[in-house]
Amino acid sequence: MVDSNLQRENILPSERAFAYKMKLEAMKRQGERTDLQEEGTSRQVVGKLEAADVLGQDTGESGRQVQRFIRLTNLIPELLDMVDQRQISFNPAVELSYLKPEEQKNLIEAMDFTQAAPSLSQAMRLKKLSQEGNCSLDDMCEILGEVKKGDLERVAFKSEQLRKYFPKSYTPKQMSDVILKLLDQWQKKHQRDKAR
Repeated sequence: MVDSNLQRENILPSERAFAYKMKLEAMKRQGERTDLQEEGTSRQVVGKLEAADVLGQDTGESGRQVQRFIRLTNLIPELLDMVDQRQISFNPAVELSYLKPEEQKNLIEAMDFTQAAPSLSQAMRLKKLSQEGNCSLDDMCEILGEVKKGDLERVAFKSEQLRKYFPKSYTPKQMSDVILKLLDQWQKKHQRDKAR
C-alpha cells in the first residue's frame, strides 16, 4: 500500500512524509536487507541516514530528502495542511517541524496576525529561538512582520484595517477587487480633472 501511494503522480507532501516514515520503520523492523546481500554485501541497515539512503534509492530521492520529508510528520495537523495547500513552502516547513507543538500553535496565530508565511531564513531563526527556549508569540509576530526581499515593491494592509469599510461577509479577494475598482475610478477622475 505504501509503495503504491508513493508511485502516485500527484502526492501531497504530507502523504509522502507519512509513507516514507512507515516504509522506513518497516525497513528498520526488517533489519537486514536480503537484496543487498545479492550484491555481495551483508551490511546491516542501521542508523537513520543509512536506512534513509536505501529508501531514497528505492524512490529516486536522496536519503537527506527522505529525512526532510519525514520531519514534516512532526508538524501539527494545521501546519501540515498549510504545506499541502502550498501556503507554507517545503524548506521552511522542515525548519518549523523542530518547533514544539505549542510554539507551532502560536505560529499559526502569528501568521494570521501578520498575514504572512515564514520564509526559509525566518523559519531558521524561529527554530534557533525555539532551541534557545526564547520563541514567544511576540517574537514570531516580529519576525513574520519583517519586510521580505520580494515584498519591497508590495503594499500590504492588515485585514483589521480594512474590515470597517466592508460587510463582514466579504472575503479578502472581494475586498481586494473593490479596492482596485475604486482606485481605477479615482485614477480616471484624477486624469479628467488634470485634462481641464
